[in-house]
Amino acid sequence: MWSFQLICVSMRVMLRKKRTSKSRIHTMLMHLAIADLLVTFLMMPLEIGWAITVSWKAGDAMCRIMAFFRMFGLYLSSFILVCISVDRYYAVIRPLQLWDVDKRGKVMLCLAWVGSVVCSMPQMVVFHVETHPNISWYSQCVTFNTFPTYTHEITYSLFGMVMMYWLPLIVIIYTYTSILLEICRRSKKSEHDKIRRSSMGFLTRAKIRTLKMTVIIVAVFFVCWTPYYVMSLWYWIDRQSAYKVDQRIQKGLFLFACTNSCMNPIVYGVFNIRDRNKTSVRSTTLETRITPLSLSLKLFE
Repeated sequence: MWSFQLICVSMRVMLRKKRTSKSRIHTMLMHLAIADLLVTFLMMPLEIGWAITVSWKAGDAMCRIMAFFRMFGLYLSSFILVCISVDRYYAVIRPLQLWDVDKRGKVMLCLAWVGSVVCSMPQMVVFHVETHPNISWYSQCVTFNTFPTYTHEITYSLFGMVMMYWLPLIVIIYTYTSILLEICRRSKKSEHDKIRRSSMGFLTRAKIRTLKMTVIIVAVFFVCWTPYYVMSLWYWIDRQSAYKVDQRIQKGLFLFACTNSCMNPIVYGVFNIRDRNKTSVRSTTLETRITPLSLSLKLFE
């Protein structure tokens, strides 16, 4: 519920702010909120409903549509996190490259949406309704009889793991680590520059906030998704023993991985609510009022 309130409040604030501001970050945050809403209130209810039903009753078309949206929101959320991290990387590491920065942000968002659609489309092919050969009333939305060999199935699963887990994780770690190292470098440089000594405090505070943000972003993404992919690796390496694990546990691990989309607005909202409380003491101008879910390192805008 807190996640839902943070997402909705943030979207309302960002939509209102977008009328007076053309910030790339607010646009990206709005798209991230949309992705998180898709996961929280479309994919997860479908997943829970699918888990508690004995037999699939919605037909083959709905099976394929649900399979598509089962992955679409997750891909979109991960890809937009990549867009935000890359945008912040250029804002800090290469601030002088100002040519078409807004266009670059729009292109990255378009690629995130198109990439999510492309990566999710195979779900509509591999998932279909199968009827039990002996129990005619029992049918289920499965991937059974789709892949010609077990190698094809593993390849498809590895593709999903790379695109949804490893690629975003590597990009997030690289970009935010580079940002932190750059802030450290500037902080050390200012120590030897008496004229710019006044900026040293800002860099120190920025370094601390960035470090905390980096650790939490990576930790939440890693903690949410790692158990599910450890289970997946176990299944690929030793299928027979993995089958012995309770199906409810396996489905629970997937739902836990999906909570990463619920945690995103909470993590970013907590950081920026804290920043707003600090800055509101010093100033009451619109420029110093930090909105909830202004997750993308407001200090670097």
